[in-house]
Amino acid sequence: MRPPRAALLAACLGFAAAAVLAADDRTIFIEFDPRSGALPNAVNASGTVVGKFDDGGSFYWMPTTGVIDLGGGFGTGISADGLTIVGGSPPAPGITNAAIWLRGTEWRLLGSFPGAVPCDLSLSQAHGVSRDGSVVVGGAYHDCRTFRAFRWEQSTGMVDLGSSVEGRPSRADAVSGDGRVVVGYQELSSSLRQGARWVDSRQELIAGPLGPVGIAAAANFDGSIVTGASCRLAVFEDQDAWVWTAAGGAECLRPPARRELGPGTPKVTGRAAATSDDGRVIGGGQTVASLTEDSEAIVWIDRQPVYLKDLLRANGVPDAFSTWLRTGEIRGVSPDGRVLVGWGAALGGFRGYMVILGSKLVMP
Repeated sequence: MRPPRAALLAACLGFAAAAVLAADDRTIFIEFDPRSGALPNAVNASGTVVGKFDDGGSFYWMPTTGVIDLGGGFGTGISADGLTIVGGSPPAPGITNAAIWLRGTEWRLLGSFPGAVPCDLSLSQAHGVSRDGSVVVGGAYHDCRTFRAFRWEQSTGMVDLGSSVEGRPSRADAVSGDGRVVVGYQELSSSLRQGARWVDSRQELIAGPLGPVGIAAAANFDGSIVTGASCRLAVFEDQDAWVWTAAGGAECLRPPARRELGPGTPKVTGRAAATSDDGRVIGGGQTVASLTEDSEAIVWIDRQPVYLKDLLRANGVPDAFSTWLRTGEIRGVSPDGRVLVGWGAALGGFRGYMVILGSKLVMP
């Protein structure tokens, strides 16, 4: 357990509850104390945050409690009421499981499919949960040769969502708020990973204006809006993210500017990692491979891109990220689009943040 971290973060962020309620016209930037090591991955409508510690383990945070250490594993999703958190379990014994944490209880391990065996030290991982906490999605092993997207609920247990390409894996990365639409990827025979939706457990591959798109990362309440990475899957370095709507299909989301990192550096990918229910606020970043220390957070407001740092500085927060190296990626957006959470690289190590957008934003 980490009582010092809880005290640090409670002291640092104790005003946030009032800020969330009273911000209105004012945009507010909240930095998580670097000594806490708390890195947010998701936020619900009430502003409860879930995430991981930079040295392992998971947490949830409310301004009334500070950081609550949930033990090993890491938190990836949270229900609307904040009572259900999903992610990876503490290894037990030594095997990572998809798991559910209910407030006041231990982690409940979900295991894998019937007859499955772990691959190395991993059996499954949960990536998303429905708003009511009843549906959990993620990826699980049958064995080291077979990895599949899954959908879990109490009445069915873990259900394999299958693969439309023989011998290739699939994975679920998020679920709609109502639990009906699962999104993630299907690996193709070329080994590229195409964005996919499973509607009532039936897979649909997502195509964009210029061909297949990359991994789907988020969905809104009813699954009518989906966002993801790489608008042109076949392009090695595609800095456009994408958004799909039931009404209009997929369109590319351009970055504010193209980043050039020079020869021999990892590729830069545009990723839209989270969306509001109406799709007007989308968060993500220009992701450099898996290197958060080199990534830059982006917000798309009504499809118009802006770096998060520039948006904050144009809206009354002139010192936003002044001691940071990179702003990383926005990992979570509240259903109303008002609260953003994420983490990046600051002086001294990785650091988390929360942004509360004012009601009258100025675009730089």
